[in-house]
Amino acid sequence: MNILISGGSGFLGSAFSKEIQKRYQTADKELHITWLTRDSSQEHPNDIEMMTYDQLSKTDSTFDVIFNLAGAGIADSRWSDERKEQLLASRIKPTESILEFIARTSIKPKLLVSGSAIGWYGTQGDKPLTESSSFETDFSHQLCEQWEQLALTATDYGVPVVIVRTGVVIHPEGGMVGKLLTPFKMGVGGQLGNGQQIMSWISREDWVGAALFIIEQHLAGYTQSQATQDNLLKTATENDTPAFVYNLTSPNPVNNHTFTKTLGTWLHRPTFFTLPNFLLKLMFGEMSTLLIDGQKVLPQALQDAGYEFQQPTLQQALAEQKS
Repeated sequence: MNILISGGSGFLGSAFSKEIQKRYQTADKELHITWLTRDSSQEHPNDIEMMTYDQLSKTDSTFDVIFNLAGAGIADSRWSDERKEQLLASRIKPTESILEFIARTSIKPKLLVSGSAIGWYGTQGDKPLTESSSFETDFSHQLCEQWEQLALTATDYGVPVVIVRTGVVIHPEGGMVGKLLTPFKMGVGGQLGNGQQIMSWISREDWVGAALFIIEQHLAGYTQSQATQDNLLKTATENDTPAFVYNLTSPNPVNNHTFTKTLGTWLHRPTFFTLPNFLLKLMFGEMSTLLIDGQKVLPQALQDAGYEFQQPTLQQALAEQKS
């Protein structure tokens, strides 16, 4: 299999690349990975090829799967107007380049998997949300919606599309846990707001496992007739090319209070501190909604398709992490 990955060197893309290499080597299958990058001199493993966006616009290479993960971290800095534009551009421009490649190449990819986030659903408290749920309009929704709708235009060229809406990814090497390790180890970690806001999370191992499961399933011929009403995006295309959506979250979301206590127990550190809502709003502005307002997003389509979680509880996810 030839696979092209935008964002391949990132927190998720690098873990995905390592795992698919390991599985294909074990199964004695041929695999060729190319990372799509803006900087061809970027450090990378010797067995992974690098391709710039300029090279993509000219290449006659073919790919079985394109995995579109590029995008600046939504929680990396305060949401100024300039930052919002950067967040959108970092997702739209790489996706446009991929779509331009798909449009001109004579041998189309068998599948486009494009990233998104559970922010698509907007702030909805503790209401259970599956792939068929509606949304509340806020910045997170608008950002995800524009990214998803652009990716879905690949169906116009006969390329099936899978949208993966990712929750909070748990692993010490990065993501939320990576950022919290230092304050928690210093004994100043604690609850955010009233602690009742729901956090929909997934371990990085299960995120990678689910992504591979989805790709293998669809390459094996997963069809529109097999899809549940939850994950079939019927409005994505006017032709017969299917499009699907999956929530990449654990089936066991937790509130912030439970997350805080579980992380403190894992690190053997106290969790006495509380950051009140007004202080979070003062510190982070509009972006504080990611910390204060919860989402209870469930992986209905993934479970219906038969994926079995390896780390379904937060305690398991933290206990089994490999730092």
